[in-house]
Amino acid sequence: MTDKVQSPIADFDWDAYANGETAGSKSRQEATAAYDATLNTAKDNEVVTGVVKAITKREVRVDIGMKSDAIIPVSEFRYNSDLKVGDPVEVFIETLEDKNGQLRLSHKKACQTRSWDLVNKALENDEVIKGYVKSRTKGGMIVEVFGIEAFLPGSQIDVRPIRDYDVFVDKTMEFKVVKINQEYKNVVVSHKALIEAELEQQKREIISKLEKGQVLEGKVKNITPYGVFVDLGGVDGLVHITDLSWGRVSDPREVVELDQDIKVVILDFDDEKKRIALGLKQLQPHPWDNLSEDIKVGDHVNGRVVVMADYGAFVEVQPGVEGLIHVSEMSWSQHLRSAQDFLKVGDEIEAVILTLDRDERKMSLGIKQLKKDPWENIEEKYAIGSRHTAKVRNFTNFGVFVEIEEGVDGLIHISDLSWTKKIKHPSEYTQVGNDIDVVVLEIDKDNRRLSLGHKQLEDNPWDVFETIFTVGSIHEGTITELMDRGAVISLEYGVEGFATPKHLVKEDGSQAKLDEKLNFKVIEFNKDSKRIILSHSRIAEDASKSEARAAKAATRRAPRRANEEEAVVTPQIEKTTLGDLGALQALKEQMQKNER
Repeated sequence: MTDKVQSPIADFDWDAYANGETAGSKSRQEATAAYDATLNTAKDNEVVTGVVKAITKREVRVDIGMKSDAIIPVSEFRYNSDLKVGDPVEVFIETLEDKNGQLRLSHKKACQTRSWDLVNKALENDEVIKGYVKSRTKGGMIVEVFGIEAFLPGSQIDVRPIRDYDVFVDKTMEFKVVKINQEYKNVVVSHKALIEAELEQQKREIISKLEKGQVLEGKVKNITPYGVFVDLGGVDGLVHITDLSWGRVSDPREVVELDQDIKVVILDFDDEKKRIALGLKQLQPHPWDNLSEDIKVGDHVNGRVVVMADYGAFVEVQPGVEGLIHVSEMSWSQHLRSAQDFLKVGDEIEAVILTLDRDERKMSLGIKQLKKDPWENIEEKYAIGSRHTAKVRNFTNFGVFVEIEEGVDGLIHISDLSWTKKIKHPSEYTQVGNDIDVVVLEIDKDNRRLSLGHKQLEDNPWDVFETIFTVGSIHEGTITELMDRGAVISLEYGVEGFATPKHLVKEDGSQAKLDEKLNFKVIEFNKDSKRIILSHSRIAEDASKSEARAAKAATRRAPRRANEEEAVVTPQIEKTTLGDLGALQALKEQMQKNER
């Protein structure tokens, strides 16, 4: 086969070609300008819009109208999982021609350049944007939106509490920008905000169909110390802890667990606040309805203490059926104390049913009834005149309350504490908690009270004092207390006397002082009122009066004595015999006797 020889174009203008003219009359410059017009005039470091030409697992090929397309890693489009061929995308021109003659573009840098404008616009317009969940961080997630990192709080991921954040990593999700800190370039986004708008509409629809008493199925969404939140399919309701069970519940986890499917009944709901009150125990019959008809007042029951209060204890005799033991029914003692002194939560006890009201679903119990009432045979055990040891429980201004045994109380009047001491308040004599010996004086069975005495354990010393502190007798005493109305004087044998101010004046005219020891004369003694009135001044006054009386008597006797002496002496001068001397001696003795 021979090659075909082609002949030149007959009408080809070689002169024009030599002058740079082509395509007939067009010049080379015009052709070059026309070609250049088909190319993009973009520059380095500019953001331009290109078109996606192809997408692979690793790369996205973008045409921006240059001589060649650019290859961008697909990772720069992570937040846009719906990217497809033909979509316009913004890219940043890093260089029109690198050392290898390649065009280099970056979608990430283009986003970063305009990210703050886009983020602010999204916040202002409440737009929905897409973002890529990069990683987990403390309290939430790091999300990439428009090429910048934003914070997604854990509470803003979903309307339901999230227990595992890791399932969201490497996922592309829709968000709303909820907060921007321009100074620190911080962005906060929310996925929950997208769902809430839809749920709000769902809630309105669900609530509009709700009715009290309606039974619904739901899932336990959250458990708190005060109750359980249940998801009813787009709207949440609360089962308060008191509505979980007819029995006492200290922790809701005793009844339900997370994600558990349960049936609940609607107790109440609020259209405005969209609150729904649910009940779980209401789906079960009340335990009081199942209480045996054989149980009656006086029966003994066993139960567990579930709640303590100062006034009593609540005892669960069977699930959901409780009785109250008032503190007054815990002991026969009249000294009411706190219920915690007798019982504590968790105690397993036996009790007696005191009252039972099935209509009101109330029951009162007692435990003191398990013991015999000590007042039934009080006259036998604590007969009048019998002696016992009691414990001091309380004071009043007029006496001491004591307890001989649990339930048997008595009063020692302040006047029955001591025969000799003047006691102003019982605390001067004994202390609360001390033991004290007593004698039963009276029994008041109706009021369950004994009259007791302490001083009666000894004989009345005032029978003896009557013979010692006779009126006119003088005794040494010490002033132990000074008052405006007088002084208290301590005498021997532990007895106390009293002296008014005028009887405290000493011989030199000064007033006796506290703790001073002086002699006192008894001027009054009253055994019945146990009163001794003393005087120090009377001793000197009586002595002075005695001397005055003696001087006056001596003055009256002086003339008579002189005449008698003269009559006797004269015969002796005239004649003294042995018989006269004897008679004189006898007369002298007689005179001395008379003087005495």
